[in-house]
Amino acid sequence: MGKILAVTNQKGGVGKTTTCVNLAASLVATKKKVLLIDLDPQGNATMGSGIDKNTVETSVYDVLVLDTPIAEVSVYSKNCGYDIVPSNADVTAAEVELLSIEGKEFRLRDALAIEQTEYDYIIIDCPPSLNMLTVNALAAAQGVIIPMQCEYYALEGLSALLDTISQIQQVLNPKLKIEGLLRTMYDPRNGLTNDVSQQLSEHFGNKVYRTVIPRNIRLAEAPSHGLPALHYDKQSKGALSYLALAGEMLRRADKDS
Repeated sequence: MGKILAVTNQKGGVGKTTTCVNLAASLVATKKKVLLIDLDPQGNATMGSGIDKNTVETSVYDVLVLDTPIAEVSVYSKNCGYDIVPSNADVTAAEVELLSIEGKEFRLRDALAIEQTEYDYIIIDCPPSLNMLTVNALAAAQGVIIPMQCEYYALEGLSALLDTISQIQQVLNPKLKIEGLLRTMYDPRNGLTNDVSQQLSEHFGNKVYRTVIPRNIRLAEAPSHGLPALHYDKQSKGALSYLALAGEMLRRADKDS
């Protein structure tokens, strides 16, 4: 059974999509079969995977609103080596239309139930807000990966996110747990970065991934080429750090099994 992971943070600009694309590609490099689901109407994970969001005929909208099977919507990214359920501006309408559908919180979970045996990992890129799309992701997932920058406001946003996860656990998905906190855009020369990093480690212990993702120009450039950093510049610090993250996740999974 594939493990379903939602990558989320209500704060924008923390590296959610970068993490989804690069982690998915890194897991593929370890011979895992991966499905990436782009739940963000901006479609950045779709474009970053080399798929033109403006030309796809179906999107995650069709899965959530029209009950179209994921297998009919997903496309293979030659650039990245994984399957992706694309997103585009249509998905904004899904937020509204879901509100009038019975069982609206479980549309993604039910769609994935059929696909779970096909993949080792299913990674969901969530929008940077707590809306019905994010609720669907958290209701479907077994684990949450929280990418965050080590800065003052990040801790404030984190407590709100943890409250949300706790509510989802109580009401919709008791199996949901925090898989890990990932420190992104990490600059060890910055005193505040080190202070926040230490607070995270004291508070969350081994939930904080040992791997950190540095600020890296190659990571920033890769999406404009529709590539993960691994295929854009595999020797870059960004590419190597996501490979290290995939390795850390797989070791944790072995330990837990």
